[in-house]
Amino acid sequence: MFDIRTISQSFPKGKHLPIIPEKAFRMINKLADSVAQALAGVQDGATVLIGGFGTAGIPGELIDGLIAQGARDLTVVNNNAGNGEQGLAALLQAGRVRKIICSFPRQVDSQVFDGLYRAGKLELELVPQGTLAERLRAAGAGIGAFFCPTAYGTELAAGKETREINGRHHVLEYPIHGDLALIKAERGDRWGNLTYRMSARNFGPVMAAAAKKTVATVHEVVELGTLDPEAIVTPGIYVSQIVRIDRVATQGGGFKKSA
Repeated sequence: MFDIRTISQSFPKGKHLPIIPEKAFRMINKLADSVAQALAGVQDGATVLIGGFGTAGIPGELIDGLIAQGARDLTVVNNNAGNGEQGLAALLQAGRVRKIICSFPRQVDSQVFDGLYRAGKLELELVPQGTLAERLRAAGAGIGAFFCPTAYGTELAAGKETREINGRHHVLEYPIHGDLALIKAERGDRWGNLTYRMSARNFGPVMAAAAKKTVATVHEVVELGTLDPEAIVTPGIYVSQIVRIDRVATQGGGFKKSA
């Protein structure tokens, strides 16, 4: 499949990119027929970035598809560690996750995580929420590492390099790169351009940029040119495949069923 990134990376430095024929752009089609097709080939031991803030923007259909796909020994990155026994919690319960990197693992319905962690069956890397977002953003931006004042003087900074900058102590943090990102968007086109619905956006854009492969679900697939370029949040260059899904009510509210 045509990919402008491949061309730009292979073209000599200091030279202008060649004019790309319009036909090549017309050939781009990132629409997958099914979740199973989009997730084919996920390897054991992969690092999977999963969007969502609690149940807001959680790509439940993609998580269910990952369970069905069968990859094991995964490192999962998410803001939370699962709610109830659905979505991310179901992935943990299936025994597919070796390690989780998150900022808020425990809540009233995190019983799956609690049980696995206390039994020593799940490794946890706790990261402050802002630092988590910035480590993901740094991966997408090609930043090797950065200094952040958050966590200095706490157990979260144990073993990490520190430095005083402008009179304030900082901790050296490294980017979080993903082999795969699973995100939930609102609308998309066949080039992979995405828009989101309000707070369901959360970690989606930074995770899409931080992963080698990004799969997104959308509720609506639109024709090219329908999405206002100024409104596109995640450009298609960061998206590998999109899958259209129906709207369903979620445990946290979401779209209400019609009366």
